[in-house]
Amino acid sequence: MKIDAVTFFQSCRMSMTDLLNAEDIKKAVGAFSAIDSFDHKKFFQMVGLKKKSADDVKKVFHILDKDKSGFIEEDELGFILKGFSPDARDLSAKETKTLMAAGDKDGDGKIGVDEFSTLVAES
Repeated sequence: MKIDAVTFFQSCRMSMTDLLNAEDIKKAVGAFSAIDSFDHKKFFQMVGLKKKSADDVKKVFHILDKDKSGFIEEDELGFILKGFSPDARDLSAKETKTLMAAGDKDGDGKIGVDEFSTLVAES
């Protein structure tokens, strides 16, 4: 998927709280603070991502894609909660694998922007 330069540069500067309510993020991160409690469907609903436009979901994806490769790889996926709140915990290996299995629709071992959008839409 190609994005235009303006979208790319905006996503580089954009923070999660530019798109989502800070209090919603705090509550959602807190709700899944226990190891192996993460449920991406509930999390995406709690942070308000499910209600966002397709463009905003793509902007969130680009914030989470820390290495700007155009994909969220398994190592980045383990830190997904930190993408929403820097003091959040890392996902466990089990949670990371579960989330990857749910999001990686084409089986290439990474989640692209369209796969992420589908993952959010299915939440």
